[in-house]
Amino acid sequence: MDWNRVEGNWQQVKGKIKEQWGKLTDDDLDVIEGRRDQLEGKIQERYGYAKDKARQEIDAWYDRQRWEH
Repeated sequence: MDWNRVEGNWQQVKGKIKEQWGKLTDDDLDVIEGRRDQLEGKIQERYGYAKDKARQEIDAWYDRQRWEH
């Protein structure tokens, strides 16, 4: 997985993140700034997920995205 795509396009990706995880606030997204570890932590915090569950959800979300090459 090439997470650099997310980091490099964070402004565009933020909307997709919010669609998937609506409990994340705009402030959360500003703090995350595209960093996967920060996204995992905020999903754990907002949804009460274990680290593995948050990681699995992010992986599944990433795989469903249509990334431009």
